[in-house]
Amino acid sequence: MSEFKETITFDDFVKLDLRVATILEAEAHPNADRLLKLQIDLGSEQRQICAGVKAYYDPAELVGRQIIVVANLAPRKIRGEESNGMLMAASAMDGEEVTDVVLLAPGKPVPAGSSVG
Repeated sequence: MSEFKETITFDDFVKLDLRVATILEAEAHPNADRLLKLQIDLGSEQRQICAGVKAYYDPAELVGRQIIVVANLAPRKIRGEESNGMLMAASAMDGEEVTDVVLLAPGKPVPAGSSVG
């Protein structure tokens, strides 16, 4: 298990806008072997995010699933595609090697855009 990151203040934590998103579409990123492009519904808007989960998830099985995203992360281009947010996931490790990636999700369905925290 890796070391914990630097301690942050509560004020730092509350800057994160964690939201529930519903995956509307998922496909392989055209310019990256490990990425998927996801179209997500955040309730009041739809966005695209790119995530390095291709080795662990079949895109067709992600459609309709709810995930947790950082909704206020600044957009950035990833291999030519805009990513407007970041999904939250846990990585299972065996030493330094990632053995599985598990998407964080609510325990039962909630409206898209619901706040987490």
